[in-house]
Amino acid sequence: MKLEVIKQRKLWWTISSIAILAGVASMVFSWTQFGSPIRPSLEFIGGTRLQLTRDCSVASNCAGPIDIAEVRRVLEKQALAGGSSIQLLGDDGQSLVIRTSNLDVEQRDALLSGLEPVIGKIDPKSTKNDTVGPAVGKQLLTTGLLSLLVSFAGIAAYLSLRFKFDYAVFAIIALLHDVLITLGFFSILSWVTGYECDSLFIVALLTIVGFSVNDTVIIYDRIRETMDLYPDLSIDEVVDDSVNNTLTRSINTTATVVLTLTSIFLFGGGSLKYFALALIIGFLAGAYSSIFIASTLLAWWRNRTKGDGFGDDGIKDFNDDDVSDGDRNNPTDSAPAL
Repeated sequence: MKLEVIKQRKLWWTISSIAILAGVASMVFSWTQFGSPIRPSLEFIGGTRLQLTRDCSVASNCAGPIDIAEVRRVLEKQALAGGSSIQLLGDDGQSLVIRTSNLDVEQRDALLSGLEPVIGKIDPKSTKNDTVGPAVGKQLLTTGLLSLLVSFAGIAAYLSLRFKFDYAVFAIIALLHDVLITLGFFSILSWVTGYECDSLFIVALLTIVGFSVNDTVIIYDRIRETMDLYPDLSIDEVVDDSVNNTLTRSINTTATVVLTLTSIFLFGGGSLKYFALALIIGFLAGAYSSIFIASTLLAWWRNRTKGDGFGDDGIKDFNDDDVSDGDRNNPTDSAPAL
């Protein structure tokens, strides 16, 4: 069965548009609340993060879940409510995380003393205290965003040299698609579960960008080969044939990686859980964009600007050096199946 990507391109574009718009709406709302498209973690904005757990060995100490409203009142009494956040952990509601401005030792001890009469005896062995300065957090965020920009610029430069400029443009659009899908998913996830974006998420985005462009390059390379072997085909036919010739490879590559990441997500522990999930979402979006977005956009653009899309002479738009004399004289020797 042959997949007709060009014929159904409006469907592919509509699916992507809906997913991106939903994510963007969530990110805009998140920005109004946190000044960030995703709820930022402590390491990006600086401050103190306290994780507290009730001591359930004390009788009646864990009779019900912690009352967040009571915790908020304690923070207000100690002038710590501004910019702070409170989140319950676990299904039983016996643990919570408080994120607030930087606290010194005296302020932290005063907060703990004020909370114990409200939430009950706190287990000192389960108490975690992390503090990050705002300057360090800002530097981490700036470095992460700069890394993303550099990777996009490097990929655009490479594809412009390896193929042509329009190839590079649509490959970057496909990468932006993957990044936006991942950002939007995690923005929604942060509202549902309280997820906080950390430096591992930036690493995941960089990995997604590197992996996703691989599929796009494979498809673009096959498009260019098919253009030379079959100069009489229209750009739409070239794209359909090229996508179908590389479809199995793209699916198999993505599936094997996603299966491994699923194992990490299920059994890798809390620190790797969301990192693996980000890669799963990004890699799936990358396979989708390479097959259905980057290829169809290229065909659409070539049809709009150059008729059949084979250059000003109506035959081809790439360097003759890319194809050997043997291939030129015997096109059937290396022709992909149509």
